[in-house]
Amino acid sequence: MINKFKMTALVLGLSLTGSALTCSIDGKDGIVPENNLKIPMGVKSANMTEADFDRVIDSVESVYAPIVSSMGGNLKVVRKWSDGTVNAYAQQQGNTWMVSMFGGLARHSTVTEDGFALVVCHEIGHHIGGAPKKGGSAGGGWWGGSSGGSSWASNEGQSDYFATLKCLRKVFLNDDNASIIAKMNVPAFVTDKCTKSTRGNKDDAAICVRAAMAGKSVSDLFSALSKTPETKFDKPDSKVVSATNDSHPAAQCRLDTYFQGALCEIGMNETVSQTDEVKGTCHGSLGHTSGLRPLCWFKPSKK
Repeated sequence: MINKFKMTALVLGLSLTGSALTCSIDGKDGIVPENNLKIPMGVKSANMTEADFDRVIDSVESVYAPIVSSMGGNLKVVRKWSDGTVNAYAQQQGNTWMVSMFGGLARHSTVTEDGFALVVCHEIGHHIGGAPKKGGSAGGGWWGGSSGGSSWASNEGQSDYFATLKCLRKVFLNDDNASIIAKMNVPAFVTDKCTKSTRGNKDDAAICVRAAMAGKSVSDLFSALSKTPETKFDKPDSKVVSATNDSHPAAQCRLDTYFQGALCEIGMNETVSQTDEVKGTCHGSLGHTSGLRPLCWFKPSKK
């Protein structure tokens, strides 16, 4: 029976063949069919406590609940700290726009607090992250129906892009970001790129670096679960798709997306459009050469 709730997942791994999987129509398959990965409470490798879990969610929810409300939705974050599931979901039921976060994800050894915040942002991005939407590209799939029309949900790559392009910038805005990144092992390549993209503005550059490093945490998770090589900021995915991929890109492609979202010069308050892939983003049609969605998943519809 088809579940009456539309659901999408942040995939936290790939199949053994390297092919990305999406959540099934009834949500039963989750990340990978018959995936039984669980991380129970009390593991010593965890970077986060339950208090951290709640605090990070609070920080994102406080920013985005009013924004979602202004768009006609009621944001509900379901907190499942005791659940060992390594996953996160977005779901809509009428005007209740849900995000489900699990303790198993927060307890994975690769996941930092900022990485966890990025995942919350990604799931909110499914609701408000803009075009392209799932099912909006060629083929449509069950998201778009036989006509190929798009669903309510921004696709995986767009949700990743939104997470660093808009969401984390807002969430990190009032933090002492310079002090926070000073405690991180940040590659010089990232510092240089962020400094150039923000034209030397130290506050903006610090947020750019922090968002990029959050992306590294999450891409390390993808690499660990898919047993693929570690992702690198300076070695982007060379793949070029012939049509926009609505599903989950490879780990390196996702890091590229997080990094480019962080580098984009378009301001966090320039809203994205739910129908126009250009508005509120860095886009080649606007003359941008940095901060672009990577071609390893995104096929621009405008030159």
